[in-house]
Amino acid sequence: MNLLYKSTRNAERTVTASQAVLKGLAEDGGLFVPEYIPKLDVSMDELKDMSYQETAYAVMKQFLTDYTEEELKSCIEKAYDSKFDTEVIAPLVKVGDTYHLELFHGATIAFKDMALSILPHLLTTAAKKNGVTNEIVILTATSGDTGKAALAGFADVPGTKIIVFYPKGGVSRVQELQMVTQKGENTSVVAIHGNFDNAQSGVKALFEDRELERELNEKGYQFSSANSINIGRLVPQVVYYVYAYAKLLQNEEIADGEKINVTVPTGNFGNILAAYYAKQMGVPIAKLICASNENKVLFDFFQTGVYDKNREFILTSSPSMDILISSNLERLIYTIAGQDAQKDAELMRQLNTEGRYEITPQMREKLSDFVGGYATEEETKEEIRTTYERTGYVMDTHTAVAAYVCAKYRKDTGDKTKCLVASTASPYKFARSVMTAIDEKYAAEDEMELIDELHKVSGTEIPRAIEEIRNAQIRHTRECDAEAMKDEVKEILGV
Repeated sequence: MNLLYKSTRNAERTVTASQAVLKGLAEDGGLFVPEYIPKLDVSMDELKDMSYQETAYAVMKQFLTDYTEEELKSCIEKAYDSKFDTEVIAPLVKVGDTYHLELFHGATIAFKDMALSILPHLLTTAAKKNGVTNEIVILTATSGDTGKAALAGFADVPGTKIIVFYPKGGVSRVQELQMVTQKGENTSVVAIHGNFDNAQSGVKALFEDRELERELNEKGYQFSSANSINIGRLVPQVVYYVYAYAKLLQNEEIADGEKINVTVPTGNFGNILAAYYAKQMGVPIAKLICASNENKVLFDFFQTGVYDKNREFILTSSPSMDILISSNLERLIYTIAGQDAQKDAELMRQLNTEGRYEITPQMREKLSDFVGGYATEEETKEEIRTTYERTGYVMDTHTAVAAYVCAKYRKDTGDKTKCLVASTASPYKFARSVMTAIDEKYAAEDEMELIDELHKVSGTEIPRAIEEIRNAQIRHTRECDAEAMKDEVKEILGV
């Protein structure tokens, strides 16, 4: 049976999975959600012996029902290959009394690779299935990681172009270099004068601009998205939570059916939403612990039921979480509103006009799976240093936020449930922040020189992604104000 998708803001119209992947965002500005969350049709006992690729097929076939077995397996095979520096794709590492799911072994050393390695293949397959002849223009806003992972995924993919907007000065030096040195005739990178929320709002506005859509169509182009608003980003993320549970079982770290807690460092909410979907599919997850940095808009939401972005935007050492508009939260809001598209549309309108909304007490009751926590800059540094001193394990700033929040939750509640931490980026991506957290003496050193120090301290290989940017040529130098994003896109495409 085909699983259909509908917009969070309009329950009337349904589309197939491939149409949802192709569109990225619904025409009414809503996000595509499946009509229901499918259940896993294989047991954990079977899953525990499966490879990452086999697990991906078992999960994704349940969501992407209009892709044939051959199409889906081909997409998976092309995505999870030698681009990853480990055969297992997502290794599980025991760090003290928690389990870190390392999601940073792909081409750009961040968790976005897990979904963005497969999205180009899902998208080009979807275009063929739906008879699309236009060239697909991937339009993406990034707080640092999505941009590079999307650029790497789409570089020189026939029938596509990709334009990435990032906040100038709002990403790490390594993140910036990864983007501005990206090769590929079809790639464009633009630094905007503003923060990530400006970039994300600008991209959403371009998607909703019907006049621009007509102009593009006349020139043979159509927009699609590689941001986590695209369901083709979210579904592949569900896979690694299923895989992690099965591997804990295989390693005899847990008993079959034993519940685990999952802690995810999150800004845009997609990564933790994927864990929530995994739970709905039947993975025995107890609590979903949502870890924020000092931009703790999600923590406040889980505490109060009020989502309020009217606050100071803080630049932190975990820039991929420096976000005040968590776009994927809308999918959860729609779910806890009982799939009431009208209610969801009203709350999103309030967010747009007043910068805040409040959910009903009935909706709050449905959030019992979630716990919010946050770490200050000082607590994040402390977590990196003490974990290193205690175990020799070096983690990046985002993972440290999650590890701190996980430990604090355990201490405050006495909850002894085993905990999985989503480890979302390689420490090499944030070498300065990581090394300074380990020892202040590194504060004055050059970021690129600190990579060699990190190699010595951690005893881990310097990733290919870092070696490649050290002497790479800068290819992208475009900059614009946030208000000029539309003109920039038209200029790039010659429209």
